Amino acid sequence: MAESQAASTSPLQAVSNAMVKLHKEQFGRGPTSAHSNFAGPDTLVCVLLDALLPAERKMVELGDEGRVRETRIAFQAATATEFIEAIEDIVKRKVRAFGSAVDPDANVVFENFYFEPRYSGSDGDHDGTLTAERAS
Repeated sequence: MAESQAASTSPLQAVSNAMVKLHKEQFGRGPTSAHSNFAGPDTLVCVLLDALLPAERKMVELGDEGRVRETRIAFQAATATEFIEAIEDIVKRKVRAFGSAVDPDANVVFENFYFEPRYSGSDGDHDGTLTAERAS
């Protein structure tokens, strides 16, 4: 059954699922929803809704959004390898840069990946890489 679910999942849905799973594993709670899209040929953005931890939400209520941002930057630094490896495994492309951003007031986290450019002449069909054109 797991194989049939994996086979029917689009690559972008697999990215979103991986981000939710990593947030649950790394931070103890995952977002309530996530969606991923290419933003050009070499950039992938995953938007995670309702992603803040209960303590972070309380900090926002107390007006301490800056500390939530600082904490999330520290989380990113500590877990970057796990996030990058998950994306490279799904997309089959080398991540050149990874950045995480948070809007504490909106309770939204953005996971951003910038890939090494594909070699000239590659259309992504023969080398197994995921491109914006093949993502859906």
